[in-house]
Amino acid sequence: MTMLHTTELTNWAVDLIDVHKTYRRKVKALRGVHVQVGRGEVFGLLGPNGAGKSTLVKIMMTVVHPDRALGTVLGRPIGHRGKLGRIGYLPENHRYPGYLRGEQLLDFYGALSKVPRVQRRKNAAYWLERVGMKDWAGTRIREYSKGMMQRLGLAQALMNDPELLVLDEPTDGVDPVGRRDIRLLLTELKGQGKTILLNSHLLSEIELVCDRVAIMKEGLVARQGPLRDLTERVLGYRVRLGGERAANAARIGSMSEKLAAMGARIEDHVVQLASQEIGRVNELIDLLRAGGLLIESVEPRRLSLEEVFVEVLGAGSHVGAARPT
Repeated sequence: MTMLHTTELTNWAVDLIDVHKTYRRKVKALRGVHVQVGRGEVFGLLGPNGAGKSTLVKIMMTVVHPDRALGTVLGRPIGHRGKLGRIGYLPENHRYPGYLRGEQLLDFYGALSKVPRVQRRKNAAYWLERVGMKDWAGTRIREYSKGMMQRLGLAQALMNDPELLVLDEPTDGVDPVGRRDIRLLLTELKGQGKTILLNSHLLSEIELVCDRVAIMKEGLVARQGPLRDLTERVLGYRVRLGGERAANAARIGSMSEKLAAMGARIEDHVVQLASQEIGRVNELIDLLRAGGLLIESVEPRRLSLEEVFVEVLGAGSHVGAARPT
């Protein structure tokens, strides 16, 4: 194994460069990955199963050793265990001893992170309340649902007041209200200056909380950058109508052929135009106004993260490594 080190202090909480990992039977899990996570940002790590996401996270957590790598995590070289006390980690499909109570589990993990006993008790009570598990603190874990296990796991990852929070599928099995609560908590933690690396298959969740994302495919980072940059391309326009729906329906019916010829369609009081040309938008607005319709708003329809994801995965079997932006 070749481990290249750098000690230069940067604004990156995670700076992984040219990371390679091949398992037995010559399975190439990582083929030169370059990922940078800025301090104080929420970063989304995306990709299909087998893309190498879990291997990359395990290398960060020193569970797996890379064949070759350059870079740092929290200013320490890759593989340096001294940084682990500053990281909170929620692995995917985590398992906890069912005979323990929630508060006991948090005390145990706090002790592993060398949190003083008195502070452990305070932290456990605080985080159990924050994740909505206060009333279940004294209940044995075997009685917890999947969603409750996820909440407990998040509290566990926060017991040591980490600088970097690494969360693997944190909302898996959590109901919509619980997912909203977790999003709000992550936003609050970001406001406190914590760095969050989020791995989730729920692209809608990623899109709501992340500043930057990396999409992995076949052991490479195929696309990476600020979320707003990846989704800036305009696919068309939405023209929202005002006025009475019944009256509008009659007016639209009289111009349905012209709308269809322009590539426009009506959906829930909104006219969708599948064209990026401003001239076509102006033509549509003129047509609607001439028909007696009130225009309430006009806004571009940009590429969604899901559409970017599908586009990347459909780009062919071989993709080049994307550099961070």
